[in-house]
Amino acid sequence: MSKRCYYEVLGCNKGAPVAELKAAYRKLAMELHPDRNPGDHTSELKFKEINEAYDVLKDDQKRAAYDRFGHAAFEQGNGRAAGGHPFDFASSFTDVFDDLFGEFMGGKQRRRQNRGGDLRYNLEVSLEEAYRGRRAEIKVPSAVACEVCGGRGAAPGTQAEMCTTCAGHGRVRASQGFFTVERTCPTCHGNGRIVKSPCKACNGTGHVQKERTLAVDIPAGVEEGTRIRLSGEGQAGFNGGPPGDLYVFIAVTAHPIFQREGHDLFCHVPVPFVTATLGGSLEVPTLDGGRTKVTLPEGTQSGRQFRLRGKGMPVLRGGGMCGDLHVEIVVEIPVKLSKKQKELLRQFETESAPGSHPHSESFFDKVKEFWNSGAKA
Repeated sequence: MSKRCYYEVLGCNKGAPVAELKAAYRKLAMELHPDRNPGDHTSELKFKEINEAYDVLKDDQKRAAYDRFGHAAFEQGNGRAAGGHPFDFASSFTDVFDDLFGEFMGGKQRRRQNRGGDLRYNLEVSLEEAYRGRRAEIKVPSAVACEVCGGRGAAPGTQAEMCTTCAGHGRVRASQGFFTVERTCPTCHGNGRIVKSPCKACNGTGHVQKERTLAVDIPAGVEEGTRIRLSGEGQAGFNGGPPGDLYVFIAVTAHPIFQREGHDLFCHVPVPFVTATLGGSLEVPTLDGGRTKVTLPEGTQSGRQFRLRGKGMPVLRGGGMCGDLHVEIVVEIPVKLSKKQKELLRQFETESAPGSHPHSESFFDKVKEFWNSGAKA
């Protein structure tokens, strides 16, 4: 059976730029890959066909020969191309595999540079510290590059030798029929180097455990669960790879006076029965250590809230904006009354005019209505 035109195979016009050929090839390769079409012999043949077509058309010399002589350019001498250049499909497919999957497999074989692991540190701060912000020093145990061997793992005066199994790349390839499989080198475990004289200080790992003291800037208004990233302060990398990051997670401890909800603060203030009844003023604290005055009108009920604007928590990255402080009144009932005080209260109760206890009167009116409606039913 005669071969189809390579341009037709890829769905491109003759003279199409390499970028267009590459895009068309990628799309077809993803659709026809045998892993996506198990057991489909037709897809396997088409996959082989597009690989052969792309291998020729992506190469300027092969493409020029094909444009001039067609398929005959590669049919002389049992697989030798016109001009005496051999056509090796297995080698060609390996190049195509690199081109298509290079970004996923790390490109051409190379010694892997492994990034160091990330670390987590839990830091507790008080509500006052979260309000003001602070600079904290933390001690973090982590793996750092060994100073004796400079992180190479080899004893001073010696060098790690290149792994002969993978030629220093850290990866090896094996052909399995139609496919080429890449995996970590079993000899050097991906390092690309073998240490025959390990450093005694780090036992050849290139890393040692060390406690480091780091400074962390905690911004004003920080909230529970906020994560602060310290770039490059995690575990040291391998084979010259970059270090990981350190993530500081903030936990805000409970406060004896204030409760926080978002940017607002809440404070429950007990008020004597007489002050709530006759009205007056009281001083309440603010989280910055100051105090402010709240005026209570006559007959202030328990549970009433007074909002003090701008006295709450700073808004993180809010340009100086702050939440509010909500002062909730809790009317305190007196205890340990003297006999005279009890008599005065009974007299007060007897002489109370209708409407002096609006909440209780309204409630019991509703209760009576409920009971009456139940009796009729």
